[in-house]
This record gives sequence, C-alpha cells and structure tokens, in this order.
Amino acid sequence: MQLSPEEVQNLWTLYSRNKDIEIRNRLVEHYLPLVNTIAGRLAISLPNHVDTDDLKVSGYFGLMDAIDRYDYNRGNKFETYAGIRISGAMKDDLRSRDWISVSLRQKIKKYEAAVINLEGTLGRTPTDDELANELEITIEQLYSLEQQVSASTIIPLGEYIKSETAVTTANDPTRSLETVEVKETLAKAIDKLSEKERLVVSLYYHEELTMKEISQVLHLSEARICQLHTKAIFKLRGFLASENMEY
Repeated sequence: MQLSPEEVQNLWTLYSRNKDIEIRNRLVEHYLPLVNTIAGRLAISLPNHVDTDDLKVSGYFGLMDAIDRYDYNRGNKFETYAGIRISGAMKDDLRSRDWISVSLRQKIKKYEAAVINLEGTLGRTPTDDELANELEITIEQLYSLEQQVSASTIIPLGEYIKSETAVTTANDPTRSLETVEVKETLAKAIDKLSEKERLVVSLYYHEELTMKEISQVLHLSEARICQLHTKAIFKLRGFLASENMEY
C-alpha cells in the first residue's frame, strides 16, 4: 500500500527521533520501487549473464544504508541521496564479482591502445575506418566492439562526483576542496569533447537516459550512441590520467 506524503513525513520524523527498526522497514518498503528502477536502468547496459535480481539485493542493502545515514532534518530530497547509495551498492557488487570477462578486458585494452596511438599519430580523433584498420577488423566488428566497451563503463564519472560530494565532504573541508578540483578538471575534459559526445555524456550521466532513449532523442542508431559514449569515456580517461588524477 502506497503511503501518502504526510504519512512518509511522519515516518521520517519518528525515525529521526528513535531509529526504530519497524519504522525503518516501513520506509524501506515505501522506497523499494526506487531499487527496482535503478536495477532495471543499470541492467540495460550489462551482459545477459548478469542477474538483475542480484543487483536488486545489493541495492536493497544500499537503500537501508541510505535510510540509516540520511539526515531528515537537513531537508534534502531523500530520493536523490538514496539513488546514489543504491547505485553505488550495485556497482560495488559488480566490481567485487569482476563481471567483465578476460577476453573483453583484453579487447578493451587493445581498443584503448589503438585510439591513443592513432590520436598521437594523426593529431586528431581517428575516423571509424582508420580505427577499424588499426585493429584489423571490419566496420561492423568495430561497432560491435564499441557497444561492448560502452557497456563495460558502468561507473559514470559524473555519478562519482555526485557520490563524493554527497557522502564524503560534509565534515571534511580537505575532501571538499579535492572534489572541487576534480569537478574543475572534469569540466575541462568535457569541454574537449565534440558537440555530440558532450551531448551524449550529458544525457546519459546527468539526465540519466538510457542509450536507447538517447538514440531516439538524437535520431541516431543505438550503436552510434554507444560509439560516441565509448569515445567520450576514453577521451575523459586520457585527460584525467594526464592530469595525474584517479577516479
């Protein structure tokens, strides 16, 4: 049974006072659809062998953690804060299980090396034909590879910034300064992307659209959107690495 806004507010008021487990469980039940939504959105970009139910389980614990840590009296929107914690819990679980196969990891390294080599030689972003030739594969194989690489980048840089800001900087001025510096550097990196790459990054990480939804907005194929996303991520990684930053 869905709770009214007034009932939810009353639960938060009570929970902020006594941290009663029964009240927490009622809040968990109310916000559980948020876990399902985030799991479904994340699963779209993952291989079929990744079980969505496993994501939901880790997301459930992320939701409980968010409820325990949330400061109701500060007046911040809980859904935004919880979304970061839930998504983070799911991605931590994925990282711990190392879901990327060895063969895909090797392909990613080879692709990244090819992009770096061509950009260094040509002084610009290589065309699809040039990249396919460098990798000694067909254009169709290149597009397929870029879709796989795109799906492997499940830890958005923009979301990293959001989570760092929301979770770690409240009582740590030094950490807050570091976050500002990371944001500034990331902004410079994004400025170096092409117009379409910037748009894809914005729609995917800030508007939280799926690749399919972005393809409909931009009237491009989903494969092309994955390609733009992949190239944008490698450019951002390269820029941040050159600035001696870790993310």
